[in-house]
Amino acid sequence: MKKNLFLDDFRFPRDVYPETDENEFDIIRSYGDFVDYIKENGLPDFISFYNDLGFDWQRGKKHPTGFDAAQWILKESGLSLKGLSFKVHSSDASARVKISELLEPFV
Repeated sequence: MKKNLFLDDFRFPRDVYPETDENEFDIIRSYGDFVDYIKENGLPDFISFYNDLGFDWQRGKKHPTGFDAAQWILKESGLSLKGLSFKVHSSDASARVKISELLEPFV
């Protein structure tokens, strides 16, 4: 069975899904690690997206976001999203809508 994927730069699955066994999730902290994970393991059954994945203070710019990760799956991974379940646990309402509207037509 594939694990669920939790994309968030600092939270843990228990912070969002308190009734869930955290061992059911692989935790990914960055866009780059997300891409590497999907390339190596394929799509999981479920992805929980957080949008704001931090800031690179040395370069003075935001890290790629959960929306960027969703775009990568859709446009660059070459994988079918049929059957993928997802939730956006970001507190940013506009990001929740953007990610959901991007992926929903393809799952």
